[in-house]
Amino acid sequence: MSLEQPEATAAEEPHPEIAGLLEQMGAAPAPSFSSLSPTGARQLMKHMFPDPDEPEPVGDVMDLHLGDEGVPVRVYVPEGQGPYPTVVYVHGGGWVLGDVDTHDETCRAITNATDAMVVSVDYRLSPEHTFPTPLEDCYTALEWVFDDAQTMQVDTDNVAVAGDSAGGNLAAALALMARDRGGPDIDRQVLIYPVTDHSFDTESYEENGAGYLLSKEDMEWFWDHYLESDVDGKNPYASPLQAKNLEGLPPATVLTCGFDPLRDEGAAYAHRLEEAGVSVNHINYDDAIHGIAQFLVEPMDLTRSRELIDDVAADLTATFE
Repeated sequence: MSLEQPEATAAEEPHPEIAGLLEQMGAAPAPSFSSLSPTGARQLMKHMFPDPDEPEPVGDVMDLHLGDEGVPVRVYVPEGQGPYPTVVYVHGGGWVLGDVDTHDETCRAITNATDAMVVSVDYRLSPEHTFPTPLEDCYTALEWVFDDAQTMQVDTDNVAVAGDSAGGNLAAALALMARDRGGPDIDRQVLIYPVTDHSFDTESYEENGAGYLLSKEDMEWFWDHYLESDVDGKNPYASPLQAKNLEGLPPATVLTCGFDPLRDEGAAYAHRLEEAGVSVNHINYDDAIHGIAQFLVEPMDLTRSRELIDDVAADLTATFE
């Protein structure tokens, strides 16, 4: 959808740390995701976000498998005694890339900043598993949090869903699906530069479609792998912005970045939620790029990345009080 008056804009130039990072990437350019096979793109993402020498410590970490399909999750337990407020976290990567390892440091940071348990979902990836399979894997994890609440020491009065990029898309769809199915009661949805629409005609796509880490060509490639057909792109569980009714959804934190092709569709979703009577905190980092939720490991430990974690934690902590 085209936005006549974008609700989020870009600064005159990226934050100095981000500008330096983009300059380094330009000096040693890597192939685009869209030029590779899914396997090659997954290897590239692993290379882009290496494991830290010493991961940020948390109380405990458990790797589990859920349901008949054995959906893998990684559970981060904070210090202290339960029951714990809990965040179901869905990683980004265009539904094709990423896993619990690529977002390990992000989940550790959220765990410590919120004193909440984080359940990171290693959903099945596309194109091997197309829409809606990845979403159903995430829903399995969400239901498990409530079904095994006593065993896992979950405070079921304080459960949120969160995700970045395609994970933000899946988190938004989880909130819709839980409402429509009369499922688990979600207290907040945290959507970090989310994909919300199977469309590429926004001003932010025109402004930021190349040169800022995530390109328009990459997004077209991701969508082509995620969907069986363009008809699926009209399904609100794939494109939440196309949902006819957004009433009755949990309060939302929507984070967008000025130099991100997804900026305008994230802002549009925040606006539509507000119109539907949903409480929304929309934060736009006008000098930042897509992907900053993962830039937490040296030498890419960015100021804006830490601010994003702090903003997410502030809203989650306020929700859980």
